[in-house]
Amino acid sequence: MNPIYNGIIGLYSFGAGVAALRSPKIKKMIEGQKKAVETLRAVLRPGDKPVWFHAASLGEFEQGRPMIERLRRRFPDRKIVLSFFSPSGYEVR
Repeated sequence: MNPIYNGIIGLYSFGAGVAALRSPKIKKMIEGQKKAVETLRAVLRPGDKPVWFHAASLGEFEQGRPMIERLRRRFPDRKIVLSFFSPSGYEVR
């Protein structure tokens, strides 16, 4: 990958780690990111055709919720993966 991109991601990760020492919200975010792949492997199986929605905030999730609900009714066998950047969104929903 691009070394500039990798450098920026490295700086972001370092900064988030430092900020997590004082911010419970950032600490939850980092813990959630570490668990994400593990959780997906436990839930998704080969042959599943998941539909993945990502919301940066609870408000963004609420805007997309009608579409998720329609998808669930129309394709009840499909697994829906929903991810948030915001820990507060996960805690509420």
